[in-house]
Amino acid sequence: MSTPSLAGGPAGPDALRPLVDTVLDALHEGAAARVGPLPPGGPATVTAHVRRTLAAPPAPTGHGTTPPDAGAIPHTGTGEHEALRTLTRLLAHGAADPAHPHCAAHLHTPPLALAAAADLAAAALNPSLDSWDQAPAAAALEEAVTRALATEVHPTGPDPDALVTTGGTEANQLALLLARERHGRLGATVQTVCGAGTHHSVHRAAWLLGLPEPVTVPAPDGTLDLTALDAVLSGLRGPLLVTATAGTTDTGRIDPLTEIADLCDAHGAELHVDAAYGGPLLFSETRRHLLTGLDRARTVTLDLHKLGWQPLAAGLLAVPDRALLRPLGHTADYLNADDDTEAGLPDLLGRSLRTSRRPDIFKIAVTLRALGRTGMGALVDRVCDLAQHLADLVEKRPGLELHERPALSTVLFRPARADDTGVAAIRRTLLTEGRAVLGRARGTDGRLWLKATLLNPHTTPDDLAQILNLVEGSTTR
Repeated sequence: MSTPSLAGGPAGPDALRPLVDTVLDALHEGAAARVGPLPPGGPATVTAHVRRTLAAPPAPTGHGTTPPDAGAIPHTGTGEHEALRTLTRLLAHGAADPAHPHCAAHLHTPPLALAAAADLAAAALNPSLDSWDQAPAAAALEEAVTRALATEVHPTGPDPDALVTTGGTEANQLALLLARERHGRLGATVQTVCGAGTHHSVHRAAWLLGLPEPVTVPAPDGTLDLTALDAVLSGLRGPLLVTATAGTTDTGRIDPLTEIADLCDAHGAELHVDAAYGGPLLFSETRRHLLTGLDRARTVTLDLHKLGWQPLAAGLLAVPDRALLRPLGHTADYLNADDDTEAGLPDLLGRSLRTSRRPDIFKIAVTLRALGRTGMGALVDRVCDLAQHLADLVEKRPGLELHERPALSTVLFRPARADDTGVAAIRRTLLTEGRAVLGRARGTDGRLWLKATLLNPHTTPDDLAQILNLVEGSTTR
């Protein structure tokens, strides 16, 4: 077997071109064979299909028999094109495809073709952002774009900056870590306070960092209760970090950020806002007012693989002053020796808890340049408007019940006469049949609701009506 070609270098594009064609053909074939938003049959059927495919690869090109040791790691390979075609087709056929209008369960976006193409370029060049000499242009690009995004969040900050993360979970963990280090040097332990609708990653981060379990404040209407927050802050001592949410996972509700910031100021607490879902409202001229007060947070989580239409991963943690990031500074002589830094080579280790990391900022940079603020805002408005339309459709059907008018692009609804067991069964039936992917969430009333998270800007009103038809059809079985 000849030595496989490399993706980079002058010859890389010529090596990639036929392989990319194979991938594109296989993506089409797999999606066409699947037909719906996910494969029918449930976990056992999908797993069996994967195992059958891995167990019996065809003979390599030029050979007449199937290798006797075929499997996930065959002794003799099947060749580049066969492996790409077979496994890409397998992956596409067995995918829960967020580009399908009936795939609307989670904050799982269909990525823009533009962003996916940009990700290919990054993968081919493979810069690693742990030292400047591995990623000269990528490092400079990351600095410019993260500072621009941080300025959107903190327009009056003294020196805004942002770190690229794998998503909201890592960004929230970094926010708690920065708070812990800031106060830990003074011998104090920071206490986190959060709402009942706060993302689970905040509780996990406190556990991982050895911090006290967060104090949870009630959120009876889906947002953090201000009277209860005031009472909790009045009864606590020591450094406090309040975590508010701009776009809860279950309902998309946005906490009253200005009022929470006022309470933080009154009690000497710091504010972190998890805006992983709702942060891109900043691009919308009609909806950015919903984030008034966001700029008063010391740290803000953003996640552009949600309402940013990026392939995973595309998270950020924004701060108003890059000096706040100094606790993350770290030295490894082979990556950021002091004399190299003094000589002007940028120090990248303090920009992440990871060492090797991809240039995830590249696809974001390409998307922002191509669409601009107005193009991004139009996409945000499109999916939020779709959610309002879906809510209208639900309210017009007597057999369905709407939880509340949507705050962002999430709609909770349920059959009017179904109990919680029936709601869960409807969701699983649609999943098993491969007809629709809907989420589930507990409403403020404690009942179980079906959740449609609309992130596909190509979804049509007819697609939304079909989702409701599928739910009502399952109800009557």
